[in-house]
Amino acid sequence: MGLFSFFSSKEQKEDLDKGLEKTKQSVFSKLSKAVIGKSKVDEDVLDELEEILVTSDVGVETTLKIIDRIEARVARDKYLGVDELNQLLKEEIVALLQENNSGDGADFELPAEKKPYVIMVVGVNGVGKTTTIGKLAYNFKRAGKKVMLGASDTFRAAAVSQLEIWSKRVDVPIISQGMGADPASVAYDTVKSAMAQDTDVVLIDTAGRLHNKVNLMNELSKIKRVMQKLIPDAPHEILLVLDASTGQNAIEQARQFIAATEVNAIALTKLDGTAKGGVVIGISDTFKIPVKYIGVGEKMEDLQVFNRKEFVETLFSS
Repeated sequence: MGLFSFFSSKEQKEDLDKGLEKTKQSVFSKLSKAVIGKSKVDEDVLDELEEILVTSDVGVETTLKIIDRIEARVARDKYLGVDELNQLLKEEIVALLQENNSGDGADFELPAEKKPYVIMVVGVNGVGKTTTIGKLAYNFKRAGKKVMLGASDTFRAAAVSQLEIWSKRVDVPIISQGMGADPASVAYDTVKSAMAQDTDVVLIDTAGRLHNKVNLMNELSKIKRVMQKLIPDAPHEILLVLDASTGQNAIEQARQFIAATEVNAIALTKLDGTAKGGVVIGISDTFKIPVKYIGVGEKMEDLQVFNRKEFVETLFSS
């Protein structure tokens, strides 16, 4: 698959540009001011760059890593003009994301040998978890996959009803036992039905409570155990949904969920409503877990497969 094959239409690229507009304006305008009157990348420029990245919620540790890389390049190349700084910055951030396997841009494809492919979706209430499941269902269906939803967030009636609405909207089946049902039982029935109906992908919603990490850990572990009675390596993906607009708070949420379960993919929502888009870079680097999807708008197509090169190119372009 070609590097840019993810962008099947000009509209998708425009949606990404629009979705990152607030972060882009913040970063690029500050970067432009930092280099006014400068002919080369010196200590003052690097100090300014450090502040720009930190205030864009890239995070202190990741920012320092990026600055160290740029300093090494400047020292190696002896003389580096400020007009080259933007390209250098893009190259180093893309390399950082690549090291963490974020943004391979593999599209909505699934490994053929894992059927049904089971995705357990985790995240606190309010981050857009259920909406992300609905949008994932839409995109997988559009890619020609048979999809089934499992309503295992049984602690809130609103969560079950919201997922049922998405099921009707996208026109995919859902397994639901209503509020108060055993979440693991719902997950088991969903996977069993998916196997019987030759389903390609199963999306399991889960509760978003963080007030008691022990209970959360036990609950998620139980859901995994019962699914493994049917499919030994399920879930194949544990997708953590985070709200990018919360900036550093998203990193703290990630830390708690990663402690509670074996997260192996991340989706960052609401990038269109924030100037804190740098948190994508920080989260990828902090946890070494691939950022797989980003939400850049309200439309169902606006949940995009994360492509690191296009993301960075968009973020640092005038």
